[in-house]
Amino acid sequence: MLFSGKSCGFFVEFNEYATLVARTSSLDSPLVVEQIRELPAGPIAAVAPVLDELAGGRRSGYRHAVCSIYPEQRFIRRAALDTKRMKDAGYLDELLVTQFRAEPDKMTLAIMAAQDGQLLDAANLMTKEVLFCGSFTEDFSKAQTELLAAGIYPERLEMGSVATLGAMVNILALQECKTPTLVLELGRESTQCYIVNNEGIDLARPIPHGVNSMIPVVHKELGLKDEEAAARLLFSNSFDFTDMGPVLVKRLLKELQSSIGFYEVQTGQSIGQLLCTILPVNLSWLTSTLSSALGVGGFELKLAPWLEKQGIKFADAQELAKANASWLGLLSLMSRNRPVAIAHEAK
Repeated sequence: MLFSGKSCGFFVEFNEYATLVARTSSLDSPLVVEQIRELPAGPIAAVAPVLDELAGGRRSGYRHAVCSIYPEQRFIRRAALDTKRMKDAGYLDELLVTQFRAEPDKMTLAIMAAQDGQLLDAANLMTKEVLFCGSFTEDFSKAQTELLAAGIYPERLEMGSVATLGAMVNILALQECKTPTLVLELGRESTQCYIVNNEGIDLARPIPHGVNSMIPVVHKELGLKDEEAAARLLFSNSFDFTDMGPVLVKRLLKELQSSIGFYEVQTGQSIGQLLCTILPVNLSWLTSTLSSALGVGGFELKLAPWLEKQGIKFADAQELAKANASWLGLLSLMSRNRPVAIAHEAK
């Protein structure tokens, strides 16, 4: 069967470890996921021929797709606004600079209600607890330029972290999970740390340690020739790092414990479970290692009930059975109640 641009839709996630591509029955739910491809992380242009193949080899004009990216310096922070100053010109920029050391004049940011993800009007803020979400404007401009140059028209260009967090709030509510959940995006150079419950996002902060910080430890512990060899081994699927895991995550663990401790003192609530998203299968041992070190269980992600609620079906039941946390960001792009990540610049 040949698929034309009018009879199918595409969703594409570009993260640090992989590019995920889904062909669906349409770009809006309810929809059917017909096929998912996992490609190695690489240039945006490399996706174009895959879209052509999935579409049956025929194309006229741009390939239309809903896309998400994970900018290295993505910015998601929760803040409590001063209700007396909400109307003051320049207040939001001042808060971003003084509290978070952000550069609002160089960034594209959206302001959302922390509890439900509703987009807020910067000029008429009525909610005290908010989330600032976005990144540097050049990150989005660069991605859009590269997509168009590759012949891909982004129907939407979202920040994958925001779509994923919106899905997690919904999933926690659907699974009637009342304890806060630690959600981690372990990147190569840094880790994005979030504490999420079934009503919203309680904490969001970056940690300056990622998977690459483990490379010198692997080099030392295994007595390898150099760090390049250590990196190849770490990202391969040929060595079981489970036993060495606690040593590798020591620096990251210290930062996580600090964040969790601060949260628990402030709220009186304890973290109940952990979920790591975007991690490839060969790094999945990190989830169990961190869960054990932190003394919390791994979150049992039940995608099927959430997908059904969102009107998302899989054409192949075996494909659905393969769905895991690494697909959550891609599937979140298809959901009907995702927050909108990139809306306007905070001025």
